[in-house]
Amino acid sequence: MNELLVRIISGLIMIGVALGAAYEGRDFFALLVAAASVAMFWEWRQLTKTWGSKWAIGGFAYAAIPAIALIWIRLVEPDNQWPKLLLWAFIVTWATDIGAYFVGKAIGRNKLAPSISPGKTIEGLVGGVVIAALLGGAWVWDQHLGRALLVAAPLFALAAQAGDLFESWIKRTAGVKDSGHILPGHGGVLDRLDGLVPVAVLTAIAQLMGLA
Repeated sequence: MNELLVRIISGLIMIGVALGAAYEGRDFFALLVAAASVAMFWEWRQLTKTWGSKWAIGGFAYAAIPAIALIWIRLVEPDNQWPKLLLWAFIVTWATDIGAYFVGKAIGRNKLAPSISPGKTIEGLVGGVVIAALLGGAWVWDQHLGRALLVAAPLFALAAQAGDLFESWIKRTAGVKDSGHILPGHGGVLDRLDGLVPVAVLTAIAQLMGLA
């Protein structure tokens, strides 16, 4: 099967699972997030197992803190309803990733960080940020979320791209292409959630500050 088609189908399934868990309720969502966090830490350890104890501790924080943030965001919203803020965080992350991928494929010419991730381009970065700002902003207006999130959307999109680059640097340093092979067309769990890590934490901070 075409690699892009596999990527799209796999991505749609993952989005469906995430949305279903988010709507179903806090307990099921918390279990899904906990499972993803464990998988992230396991993949991190496979990449950094020879790097020393500081990297093990850092990996635990890297996997646990965004998991706690996501669960917190879901807990402060009504159960068995669409969690508006949580979905905003998903929209910004997914729009950044998808936008950067397709815009980069279509018109990408200038490498963003060739020594870290040769496939990423400046055009892809800009495309991802713009699409995240538009879709995230539309969700803010439609769901009557805090207007500060209109400004936060492009900034958080940049953070998502930074998270992606950081994970790419980890992989390049470890000498591997993907963090794992569990997700067809996407690689490992870290490969798929690297952008959500900073967005989840920043969104929880925004909620705690009353900006959401």
